[in-house]
Amino acid sequence: MTTVREASFAVFEHFGVDRLFGNPGSTELPMLKGMPFPYVMGLNEAVVMGMADGYARASRKPALVNLHSAAGTGHSLGNLFTAWKNNAPIVVTAGQQARSILPFDPFLYAERPSEFPRPYVKFAIEPARAEDVPLALIRAFITALTPPMGPVFVSIPVDDWERECEMPGLPDVDAVTVPSATGIDRLSAMLDAAERPALVLGTGVANAGGWKSAIALAEKAGCAVFAAPYAARETFPEDHPQFAGFLNAWRDQIRDALDPFDAILVAGAPVFTYHVEGSGPHWPPHARLMALSDDPQHLANLPGGGGVLGDVDNGLALLAERTNKRAYSGPTHQLIDPPAEMTAAYVLKRIAALRPEDAIIVEESPTARGPEHVTLPITREGGFYSCASGGLGYSLPGALGVAMAQDDKVIAVLGDGAAMYTVQGMFTAFQERLPISFVIMNNSAYAALTGFSGEFGMNHVPGCDLTGLDFVKIAEGHGVAGRRVDTVEDLDAALEWSFGASKPTLLDLRIA
Repeated sequence: MTTVREASFAVFEHFGVDRLFGNPGSTELPMLKGMPFPYVMGLNEAVVMGMADGYARASRKPALVNLHSAAGTGHSLGNLFTAWKNNAPIVVTAGQQARSILPFDPFLYAERPSEFPRPYVKFAIEPARAEDVPLALIRAFITALTPPMGPVFVSIPVDDWERECEMPGLPDVDAVTVPSATGIDRLSAMLDAAERPALVLGTGVANAGGWKSAIALAEKAGCAVFAAPYAARETFPEDHPQFAGFLNAWRDQIRDALDPFDAILVAGAPVFTYHVEGSGPHWPPHARLMALSDDPQHLANLPGGGGVLGDVDNGLALLAERTNKRAYSGPTHQLIDPPAEMTAAYVLKRIAALRPEDAIIVEESPTARGPEHVTLPITREGGFYSCASGGLGYSLPGALGVAMAQDDKVIAVLGDGAAMYTVQGMFTAFQERLPISFVIMNNSAYAALTGFSGEFGMNHVPGCDLTGLDFVKIAEGHGVAGRRVDTVEDLDAALEWSFGASKPTLLDLRIA
């Protein structure tokens, strides 16, 4: 016999957990006794969840999060939804009040804890007995790591940790599914029969570690390569001559971009992600389309065409071996050279020029995403992270998790509005001495929203004026050094100062 705590720590070790992300509360305290790994504190549960998401995706192993019962879990839900959309393998444990007082509606408890995070977890449970907690944790880890990966949730009463239990067996499960030979033959036949094939690559390519396989297939089959709408990871080197650009989340624009091609393979993405209503075909009617994904929903939601289920990296690698060789004769994505003004495009161009070799970009600046595509190319595997859900408040703490998992410089490109959702994450950056450059694209507004308002015939959107925020003072209040930049003459020196620092820094860039 052993205690639930001892058995749970053995489960954590078995699945490679090396730290715990949390914001401590009373019903979690017994879990923290004698912890065999570091505790990473966030000042808000949304920060905690964002850090764990970034760490899980960048380290390619599960992250462990500990939350408080109802209120703490509630604070985390926005970034829990993002973790679901990001396919981040996160195991969330939540402290629950003692079992003996649950019938009396005690202070700080959750009445129906396993329902609270649904539907944005793959698995949620409060075990019926204390003895069942380690088994529930094993199931949670395996479920989180089974593609399509995602967060899971286990509610654990505060008095369970000291109870005795049997040590369960620790299974070693390989959950990767290789696409069938028949499916690969179908995809290969479509590409071989085409005159002008195209690849559309999404976040699932990075999740599967498919960077090199995607390059091999594109070069072998002579495919033009597009990034899928709102891809939240790097998909293909954006300085490669076969990279053709980014698909926008509008149905007509997707059709127009893909019109020159007669065969389209979508890998690791849905067909397609849209932002507004559209009409007509989802892709050019003259083209054949098939999808390769480890997510059954991507195939279930296909509006026609065909699909193959399985690991995206394996599938792309098999296709690179199977398809016929063809020279490339398609378009190449073009960068721009914006004038020297304090605009998003020029600032991003200077970031691209001055960033350290192998620097990682973590982005959440909606108004800068378009300029970023034509000024700041992502050229390395593991070089880009963003938010697949469209919610704000992920990328600042996400950058912390990425910096903990990868050794290279992290540059967090953040909008002023987006940064304020989880700005207290800078305190964790200060505590952990993380080498992050927080680059705030400060246009004093929720400019993405005002720019999008024209889609609905509006010329004014209330609540979008952010004039008066001073990010240098906010940073200094969290222990992080900052500088404000108002002119292009001061821009390069500020970027070089921030990129050269071995601890967190912030730049408040006042852009037009």
